[in-house]
Amino acid sequence: MLRAGHGIILIVITLLTFGVLMVSSAGLSVDPSRTVSVADVIWGRQAKLAIMAVIAMLVAMHIPTMWFYRARGVNSPIPWLVVGSIGLLLLVHVPEIGREINGARRWIFFGPINFQPSEVAKWALLFVLAWHAARRAGVMGRFFTGFVPPMIIVCIICALIGTEDLGTAVLVGAVSVGVLIAAGTKIWQVALLIPAGLAAAAMAIFTSTYRMNRVHAFFDPFQDPQGIGYHVLQSMAAVSGGGLAGRGLGNSVQKFGYLPEATTDFIYAIICEELGVAGAAVVICLYALLLICGLSIIARAVHPFQRLLGLGILLTIGMQALINLAVVTGTAPTKGIALPLLSAGGTGWILTAFCLGLLVSIDRESTELAEERIATIPSEDTAPTAAETSPA
Repeated sequence: MLRAGHGIILIVITLLTFGVLMVSSAGLSVDPSRTVSVADVIWGRQAKLAIMAVIAMLVAMHIPTMWFYRARGVNSPIPWLVVGSIGLLLLVHVPEIGREINGARRWIFFGPINFQPSEVAKWALLFVLAWHAARRAGVMGRFFTGFVPPMIIVCIICALIGTEDLGTAVLVGAVSVGVLIAAGTKIWQVALLIPAGLAAAAMAIFTSTYRMNRVHAFFDPFQDPQGIGYHVLQSMAAVSGGGLAGRGLGNSVQKFGYLPEATTDFIYAIICEELGVAGAAVVICLYALLLICGLSIIARAVHPFQRLLGLGILLTIGMQALINLAVVTGTAPTKGIALPLLSAGGTGWILTAFCLGLLVSIDRESTELAEERIATIPSEDTAPTAAETSPA
């Protein structure tokens, strides 16, 4: 019997396969000495990362999600997730470990291994919030005992991320608030933090030249088309250049040195250019189906921890995709937000697939529990008759 979890598996594999194909296409060079064959795509770096992501999803599918909730003491992953996330975010600023790429210090390098700690912290925080909200379900509507403790952790992590990556910090903060509201936090409690959050974001923008340039480019990219507005205009040119059916797979013009970050943050622009409105619509439909399957799983989940964790995963993927599409189409300022399971990346693909695998695990656990309950209900053949139950 097909379940929503099976739909998620198929969608994840489809997005990863499509991502490998489009990243390979967007990464083509005008260098005549460099050619890309089918074998290069199949055995390339992104294909290997996609396989690792699928393996991560398959492993997560068989992890009992309630272990994250029930484990206690040193066996509980929750304290380690908090300490580990904060520690990794601090390591970014350690010389020889943290690296600056494209003007932002977001990466950690351990020999051949490199990743963005903000990706780890983004997902780890979901487990912490779901764990706290499920354990403190009766007091989540209270300010000091329900709302303040998790928000302290959220603010610390967002502050550490926001020093170099304001877009991800805003994403993490918004998802965290959504999870807490779903857990019972009052709207007025969240409203108390809005002025402080806006002030912090404004300070981060006004004290950073490149962030101010992005804001100016958003409002008027034609003011400096060869400077601060270049990125936005080239992205819009790619999106509009595809038309209805696109130029054809591999036939993008903008990827040949015109559009920066064509394989990562702006992969959707290349999809629009090469596959047109039809291809772009297919991508949106895949994300929509992913969210629908996820919501179906959440609705059937029995335990509050599973529901809140699943909601956090869906909010993260949905909001991340929405922000990326808004940036690519010029309806939001440029940010370093990747398109889930499509933009080139290793850590992002693997962690996203792993968390979606946990969503599949929730679906499996809910189904098994429902089947057990049905099995304990006596059937008409085994139920005692009125004569058998009447006193002699």
